[in-house]
Amino acid sequence: MPENLNNLAAFLAVAREGNFTRAAAKLGVSQSALSQTIRGLEARLGVRLLTRTTRSVSLTEAGERLLRSIAPRLEGIEVELEALSALREKPAGSIRITAGDHAIHSLLWPKLAKFLPNYPDIKVEFVIDYGLTDIVAERYDAGVRLGEQVARDMIAVRIGPDVRFVAVGARSYFAKRPPPKTPQDLIGHNCINLRLPTYGGLYAWEFEKDGRELRVRVEGQLVFSSVFQALDGALAGLGLAYVPGDLAEPHLAKGRLKQALEEWSAPWSGYHLYYPHRRQSSPAFALIVDALRYRDAPGERKS
Repeated sequence: MPENLNNLAAFLAVAREGNFTRAAAKLGVSQSALSQTIRGLEARLGVRLLTRTTRSVSLTEAGERLLRSIAPRLEGIEVELEALSALREKPAGSIRITAGDHAIHSLLWPKLAKFLPNYPDIKVEFVIDYGLTDIVAERYDAGVRLGEQVARDMIAVRIGPDVRFVAVGARSYFAKRPPPKTPQDLIGHNCINLRLPTYGGLYAWEFEKDGRELRVRVEGQLVFSSVFQALDGALAGLGLAYVPGDLAEPHLAKGRLKQALEEWSAPWSGYHLYYPHRRQSSPAFALIVDALRYRDAPGERKS
């Protein structure tokens, strides 16, 4: 008798996560139940599929072979089951999107907050991640990055206008030291750093003027992993922050912050939603893409 698909799906989850606890959480079962399922599968097949230690789980040669065999087939079944939602009266499905917190705050959430009440059977999961995540390997439906960061083999749909980063500080900060006149002058300032996995550590502030590009590795007392926290640090007078202009603008308008190096602040290509060419577009996913699309943009990139 063919092996139960649920058991194979359980094995696939453990193989992908490399951890029983995370796999059990994803499947919605207890860790002990999942472990028993895998032991039963191994007993029926007569081979060991996983090597377990107290800290990790790895695949045996038999496990690697089974993974290569069943993964594409089970994924195909998942895609077909999702496609059946097209036959429902109302679109339905779960969409997983990975993005930075600024993109979620400024674009995804404002647009989808208006969209989702009309489609109660569509579920959206946001995962905040500043790294260049492999959305295929991590099983996301889509990701969000600035235009120049999107791989050429992905379909990219622009979802927002150009983004301009600005160097800002509180007036109390500038009362103690003069504003920098060039990016190199930042070396003498207390700057608030961002730790971004995308850049392999601390983000080097990027500037451009008259076609000349500069990257400056700044130093200071504070390091955050979010532009919102960096902005809070600047508002508290604890240093200079380099943040998206739309976040700083309300505070600049009210005089809480002052911008430095304005002539070096060049626009970047705006945020894009991206996903693999081979992804079949379910009605739910197609509606999400359309809801997020930037209406002043020329359209999708399909190269």
